[in-house]
Amino acid sequence: MTTASTPVRTRFAPSPTGFIHLGNIRSALYPWGFARANQGTFVLRIEDTDLERSSQAAVDVIIEGMKWLGLDHDEGPVYQMQRMDRYKEVLAQLQAAGHVYPCYMSVAELDALRERQMAAKEKPRYDGTWRPAPGKTLPPVPEGVQPVLRFKNPQGGSVVWEDKVKGRIEISNDELDDLVIARPDGTPTYNFCVVVDDIDMAITHVIRGDDHVNNTPRQINIFRALGQEPPVYAHLPTVLNEQGEKMSKRNGAKPVTQYRDEGYLPEAMVNYLARLGWSHGDDEIFSREQFLSWFNLDHLGRSAAQFDEAKLRWVNAQHLKAMDDQALADKVLPLLQARGLNGLDDGRLPRICGLFKDRCDTLVVLADWAEVFYADSVKMVEEERAKHVTEAIYPALDTLAAKLQDCAWDKASIAAAFKEVLAQYGLKMPQLAMPVRVLTVGTAHTPSVDAVLELVGKEKISIRLQNR
Repeated sequence: MTTASTPVRTRFAPSPTGFIHLGNIRSALYPWGFARANQGTFVLRIEDTDLERSSQAAVDVIIEGMKWLGLDHDEGPVYQMQRMDRYKEVLAQLQAAGHVYPCYMSVAELDALRERQMAAKEKPRYDGTWRPAPGKTLPPVPEGVQPVLRFKNPQGGSVVWEDKVKGRIEISNDELDDLVIARPDGTPTYNFCVVVDDIDMAITHVIRGDDHVNNTPRQINIFRALGQEPPVYAHLPTVLNEQGEKMSKRNGAKPVTQYRDEGYLPEAMVNYLARLGWSHGDDEIFSREQFLSWFNLDHLGRSAAQFDEAKLRWVNAQHLKAMDDQALADKVLPLLQARGLNGLDDGRLPRICGLFKDRCDTLVVLADWAEVFYADSVKMVEEERAKHVTEAIYPALDTLAAKLQDCAWDKASIAAAFKEVLAQYGLKMPQLAMPVRVLTVGTAHTPSVDAVLELVGKEKISIRLQNR
């Protein structure tokens, strides 16, 4: 096991067999955070030995998603398929040491064995037919059959480890059958490759989903057969979707990059994901820097975490509110450019973002507000138009339009023009402000009307007030 003086080295080892979702990326956040919190090294490893299902497109999405979230890796990406010669070299060492043996049991024979075991209410497992033992006579080798190679799992005793999430775990070796570690064509299997990788990359802490718990005792036995001590393990509880099912693409999970496209901030995503299985007291909103200063493996939760999009939007809204107006404008600008809007370099955007950020929970919603200030026309909420823009208010609107045309274009002058019209027609502020808002920005619900009008601009306001 690792000691306090050993440099921390963690890894994220996804299989590129589909898009990466929030449940997957949380298994990258924690090892990344642990490495960063301990001045360690974070390795990205692509476990692409499933040739039929792996794709470069899936690799690209993994790397793109991690880059967006700022989960930078120090080494890699390392591809398992490029390490086949190394795996075969270690496999030969295990064979020479007597830890591996050929097994000629066919798939049909194995299936029949499992059916008999299940019928007898036994755990289905390989029965060691081809495992050599002193005084044992093995069956005759069938002609023309390429064997698999099986790892000679220790018999008797237990595999024990102190899991940083689950506590002490002990599994009897007699519960483990002899694992296939190389296929008939000689290609090594997952559990073997993982051990070789973790040894070669000097991984000190394996932080991964608890769907790997059953693999861990097998991997520990392979570590020890190779004369190595295993790393520290932390098996994270499952992330559930909003329906309480395991998060997966089959259950409606979205690619991580879709959250970027929907206007979520990477800082908010890191904040939200960190809280899906880890806590620092009652702190709900925190920065990336705070997370890294606080993070350790001692406060990882044992219970499954449930994704809640409403909570994610709330967390994102808090980060939007806290952002500097200029920094927010820098993020909103590309969204507006993609909509084909002009005049975006006139200096108004930071002020617009500052005015509306308290009302928004994503960058897309903020961009929707900002678009109103740069678009040639405004789309009105028809129900609000019918309610507030009535013929009875037309005379006051015309008078206001005339006063605004002649006034200096600043908040104080605009506010003064409103007061004069309110006094002249005996109106209350909402009676005039509501229709003005609907006509000029499309909805009756906005921040201070004088601040909004100033930012829209005199020319646009003059035109829009006539748009009845």
